[in-house]
Amino acid sequence: MECHLCPVNCGADRDLRAGRCGVTGLTVAKYYLHPFEEPCLSPNGKSGTVFFGGCNLRCVFCQNYEVSRAERGKAVTPQELAEIFKEVEEMGAENLDLVTPDHISPLIAEALSLYKPHIPVVYNSNGYCLPSALEAIDPFIDVYLPDFKFFSPALAKRYTGRADYGEVAQAALSFMAKKPIVWSGDGKLLSGILARHLVLPMCTSDSLHILDLLKEILPAGAPVSLMRQYTPMGDIAGFPELNRRVTSREYRRVVDHALSLGFSPLYAQEKDSAEKNFIPDWDF
Repeated sequence: MECHLCPVNCGADRDLRAGRCGVTGLTVAKYYLHPFEEPCLSPNGKSGTVFFGGCNLRCVFCQNYEVSRAERGKAVTPQELAEIFKEVEEMGAENLDLVTPDHISPLIAEALSLYKPHIPVVYNSNGYCLPSALEAIDPFIDVYLPDFKFFSPALAKRYTGRADYGEVAQAALSFMAKKPIVWSGDGKLLSGILARHLVLPMCTSDSLHILDLLKEILPAGAPVSLMRQYTPMGDIAGFPELNRRVTSREYRRVVDHALSLGFSPLYAQEKDSAEKNFIPDWDF
């Protein structure tokens, strides 16, 4: 059957060969208690994170390059994935954090139908996904955690080859924003959306446009996370502008604009977040 699950619309018969995402089915590169997600997702630093192999976007600067290019990962069945979900929950995880799920969302939904943990299920997306695919998995998802990477078609095309990223992400986040926001008494996000944006070198004007769009898309009280963790990695030899970290001035400009728009809660990162030691070691 031809695959038209994501906006790439590659049409690959994934029973026979990998699509643009690089995989035919489910692969898991790592699962563990990840200590570095936003405090409202895991107040005690125990995010039950499952990293899936492959990606339909394939940013040139990806910090998980080996995983997004499907160079790492162990093939699993939906039944085996359901067992992983149960194991993660038994580790004491505060959530089940599904990282890069868009290209395999029907298989993840099948696993969640077999076992859905009694902790919030987090859909940690690159934002390049279709509302129709989100609608199918939505009954299993408690919190959406999407990136909004680019507003500019030129930047999106340069770094991902997908000029339509901004248009697609707006539609995807508009769907995700319908999830009702629910907080626990101690400030944990139990349901809703937390939008992320990674600030890139020489791209602050684009970041400001993205914040303006998020102000229109997100419901009042939805948290926003501005990430400063960009580290030169991946396949960036032909992109000299990406061979440095974000400056304090660049990051401050974006944070100040977010504050002026009234985002609350607003999460920011310290300068030392842009270090390779924050990137996981891959098990498979």
